[in-house]
Amino acid sequence: MAGRPRRVAAAPQWLSQAEQQAWIAVAHLILQLPGALDAQLQRDSGISLFEYLTLSRLSMEPRQTLRMSELAELTGGSLSRLSNVIKRLEQRKFVRRESDPDDGRYTNAILTASGWKKVVAAAPGHAAAVRHLVIDPLEPEQITALSEIGDHLRRHVRGACDAAAGRRDDYPSGC
Repeated sequence: MAGRPRRVAAAPQWLSQAEQQAWIAVAHLILQLPGALDAQLQRDSGISLFEYLTLSRLSMEPRQTLRMSELAELTGGSLSRLSNVIKRLEQRKFVRRESDPDDGRYTNAILTASGWKKVVAAAPGHAAAVRHLVIDPLEPEQITALSEIGDHLRRHVRGACDAAAGRRDDYPSGC
């Protein structure tokens, strides 16, 4: 009988105590920090954290313009999530969408003058919250380590998600 060989389930590789402590610390951080930053932005500026990240990334570009696919990557969101956020930001006149003049297959997100004013007004409060919650409690060498670890894990997760997109049955991924 021809067919695919049956997979034998591997025994679980449980986390050591040190690994479990590290995982719990990361899990708590990724669950608590976005909510705290989002609450500050909602209270002070009337925008969500993801909306702020979107406006902020656009504001950093020389022409305040990015392809939607590139903006999704830079904000850490999916293209679908970004499209929904851009729609809300368009309704508030903070961004507009246009076909990419260099390649009409792509759509550009463009920060408007109102969007620029919004992100400029929101930035000081957001920076203060980030400083208070993330930067100030750390020593300089911890900030460097946090940056390196965060970037390393982000690249690893991105790679796992990209691989999972091509072969869903091979990855235990929620991507």
